[in-house]
Amino acid sequence: MQAPKFHHETLLSHSGREPKKLGGTVNTPVYRASTLLFPTVEALQAVHGTLNTYGRHGNPTTRALEAALCELEGAFGAMLTPSGLSALTCALLAMLKPGDHLLMTDSVYDPTRAFCEGTLKRLGIETTYYDPKIGGGIRELMQPNTRVVFVESPGSLTFEVQDIPAISAVAHEYGAVVMLDNTWGTPIHFPSFKHGVDISIHAATKYIVGHSDVLMGVIMTSRALYPQVRGFYKQLGLSISADDAYLALRGLRTLSARLERHQRNAHQVAAWLAAQPEVEQVLYPALPGSPGYDIWRRDFTGACGLFAIQLQAMPASAVSAMLDGMQLFGMGYSWGGYESLILLTDPASCRTATSWHSKGPLIRIHVGLEHPDDLIADLHAGLERLRETVDV
Repeated sequence: MQAPKFHHETLLSHSGREPKKLGGTVNTPVYRASTLLFPTVEALQAVHGTLNTYGRHGNPTTRALEAALCELEGAFGAMLTPSGLSALTCALLAMLKPGDHLLMTDSVYDPTRAFCEGTLKRLGIETTYYDPKIGGGIRELMQPNTRVVFVESPGSLTFEVQDIPAISAVAHEYGAVVMLDNTWGTPIHFPSFKHGVDISIHAATKYIVGHSDVLMGVIMTSRALYPQVRGFYKQLGLSISADDAYLALRGLRTLSARLERHQRNAHQVAAWLAAQPEVEQVLYPALPGSPGYDIWRRDFTGACGLFAIQLQAMPASAVSAMLDGMQLFGMGYSWGGYESLILLTDPASCRTATSWHSKGPLIRIHVGLEHPDDLIADLHAGLERLRETVDV
């Protein structure tokens, strides 16, 4: 009889754990090992060519994390890498060869663009950037040698929500693989494989770990693509430490509870910001009226704490006065941890297929787990400093 399908809150608590095999231990221990020993030649030869011959290929701690992530997102297999960017670059190189064509969303994470313009171009792989809101219109950009269509939804900095089912349908019709950066959606808020994605990538550094203390990436694949991607991953010699895997497992157990608070706080903060006269627009797909809300509501089961606000035109000195005095919002490039962050961004500098027109600056905000009233008070004080500078 098929095992019951549990809700993700239950899976987060139980996936990747086998207490009966570990003397009743609730958490999978940290297995620090580079060398694996075998009692006989027969035993060694029995595992030759498998993932059970050397510490670099994994250990019970890393495999517990892989298994839990696969069950959460509906993947066949998972691979853990030292960072989110390394997961992206490994997956792209595993699927592309010289002469191939890649379709890349124009709203992509900027280091991914740099990889396309650097390494992939040097290898003779052509990249065409496309409007993230293209949907099924991506058919017009497909070429006979298009091997990968890369999506990131919502997009970095500007938060466009892509119509992934429509894009996937066209890509598969042409025999291309759909690859997604699903860091914002997380394994529990965007069921990528149900929407036509073939390879899902996460910067586990963000919400999976959740505590701003581990760098890690995850590649998850369908059954058909797992051997190819795992084989290339193995050739690159990528691996992570068991200690990092243990911390990621610990973070994973509270992912649903943390995301619920992140979303609730973010929604309250975003709604308050939308009412401020200096804010031209809030870019948070989970907020009614925000761009992409209809697709987000159709395809996602929840949201995280990351969004952006577009300000009215104002001098740079006013924005600096606002940001420099923040008490609770730190200025930093990562996100997904328990702490709130704020960052001035410039999306116009990293677009080629589309253009970003804005009267004023764009500020990215990550709403953490602090009390929303305190965060709003901090932002209110920041806007007061901004107003004082503008009025001078």
